[in-house]
Amino acid sequence: MTPVMELRGITKRFPGVIANDQIDLTLEAGEIHALLGENGAGKTTLMNILYGLYSPDEGEIFVRGKQLVPKSPSDAIAAGIGMVHQHFMLIPVFTVTENVMLGDEYIKWGELLDRKRAAARIKEISDQYNLFVDPDVYIKDTPVGIQQRVEIIKLLFREADILIMDEPTAVLTPQEADELFKIMGNLKKMGKSIIFITHKLREVLEVSDRITVIRGGKVIGTTTPADADQNTLASMMVGRAIDLEVDKNPAQAGEKVLEVNDIKVVDSRNHLVVKGVSFDVHAGEILGIAGVQGNGQTELVRAVAGLMHPVEGKITLLGKDITNAAPKEIIELGMAHIPEDRQKDGLVLPYPIMDNLVLNTYYQPPFAKGVMLQEDAIRDNANHLVENFDIRTPSIETPVGSLSGGNQQKVIVAREFSRPIKFLVASQPTRGLDVGSIEYIHNRLVEKRDDGCAVLLVSTELDEIMQLSDRIAIIFGGKIIKILPAEGVTKEEIGLLMAGIDSTAQQETSQAIPMG
Repeated sequence: MTPVMELRGITKRFPGVIANDQIDLTLEAGEIHALLGENGAGKTTLMNILYGLYSPDEGEIFVRGKQLVPKSPSDAIAAGIGMVHQHFMLIPVFTVTENVMLGDEYIKWGELLDRKRAAARIKEISDQYNLFVDPDVYIKDTPVGIQQRVEIIKLLFREADILIMDEPTAVLTPQEADELFKIMGNLKKMGKSIIFITHKLREVLEVSDRITVIRGGKVIGTTTPADADQNTLASMMVGRAIDLEVDKNPAQAGEKVLEVNDIKVVDSRNHLVVKGVSFDVHAGEILGIAGVQGNGQTELVRAVAGLMHPVEGKITLLGKDITNAAPKEIIELGMAHIPEDRQKDGLVLPYPIMDNLVLNTYYQPPFAKGVMLQEDAIRDNANHLVENFDIRTPSIETPVGSLSGGNQQKVIVAREFSRPIKFLVASQPTRGLDVGSIEYIHNRLVEKRDDGCAVLLVSTELDEIMQLSDRIAIIFGGKIIKILPAEGVTKEEIGLLMAGIDSTAQQETSQAIPMG
């Protein structure tokens, strides 16, 4: 039987690197085929070739047995290929209908948009695939799980039958992810074929029919969930055995290092997004903050790091009021910060790697003597950290902006972990990293905790929060709605709290209501 899609010998070269090296891949009708690989393995390049954003140097693409040479995404879409991007391509002030028909408008009377007919088609698709989306609701009023369904409807509206899903659960709660997997199952039953790109090994084993692993631009092998487990897949991705479990002893919590008292923070639009948050972090513990992206954690972290100032409340670090302090003052008190937005808040992209590795210590010995920079010391520091943290670069003089996202993250982690610190704010510390680098950073976070550092971990990866944290604070709607000991808590309980549902409170309420 002819595959619905086939890649033969796809090769793509960039200066100094072969991103894809003779890659063969097939996708069958009604199949979910997972694509796994380290950061920089070549997955994105391969999908960009299939979607018409890059042209291969060698190789051929066949769709339903006919050769396809996509010169743009419109060629791919015309061939029935669609992509759900990790970052949604939706306009918040438009309705679902307006977003879905954008670029493929239904017209009546020669020039007017036929929203009614488009909405009817959207409802038909929604009902057919159990997507449960209201065509008339505004995107800004929908949760991220619904927004992702809208992205899927956009492809089905254009009659795509090959769907590329890039990290589709990155911003979903566990419950929303489970709902997405049901939707993917429905799509499969209806004959749709899906390429599923993710770094979450558990999801791959749960959802996929086949799994292809790419390493260093080459296909390492194709397997099935029945013939593989997480450790097998991790080893195929990285080329060595990986310990997926974080090995840590119970926390030995000490003095209170950070204290946040009833702070309120407004965003750039002057909207109140942190609404009276209070918590503390002790030496020798990791406090994890769990929540779906967009619930105030970004602004909360920026306030703690001195990048924003609260409009109310107080923040204390090691007994000193830092509510309105500058980042430099907070750093000199002993704070390290792995920012959520590495390019905006963590790096100077045109600067070489060696300079980025001393951004917050360049004026201190041994990197400076008076007002003179000590180039040899800066170089020695860079060479040591590049090797120690496996930063993959041709040279320490390479501009950091030319590195992959994962290697940019390693530069930040290397800089922040390589100096004496008492308080670490780690916001999405493993975003964009492969399983080997995740293992390394997780172990280093635990080492910092065991050395007596207070760690505030903010992550949308629930597995990461549960493995690393000693206590877990759940944020929803700009408020910390509950702080729980990590031991004994379930993923389902945290997932419900991330969606604003406190099952224990509901149980207590139901028990308090007289029956009959």
